[in-house]
Amino acid sequence: MSDLPEKPKLSRLFRLQWEEAQDNYVLLYPEGMVKLNASAAEILKRCDGLRDIPAIIGDLENTFSASGLQADVEDFMRAAHERGWIT
Repeated sequence: MSDLPEKPKLSRLFRLQWEEAQDNYVLLYPEGMVKLNASAAEILKRCDGLRDIPAIIGDLENTFSASGLQADVEDFMRAAHERGWIT
């Protein structure tokens, strides 16, 4: 995880919001919009700059009564970081 921010937060260039017309969470940015699947939205909602990645994973596992989410969450975080969604 060393390539990821210690306490990820949404980049200032993006805004996460519920889009009624899309019936989905989206990431808005000056050039457009990214429609997110439910898992991506749940992860990004927790990227507040206050929690580290293990805390985010723990909260997701607790909220959704799931286990073993670490690899999937870290993979998504890497992709989101590469796209500039999180810093």
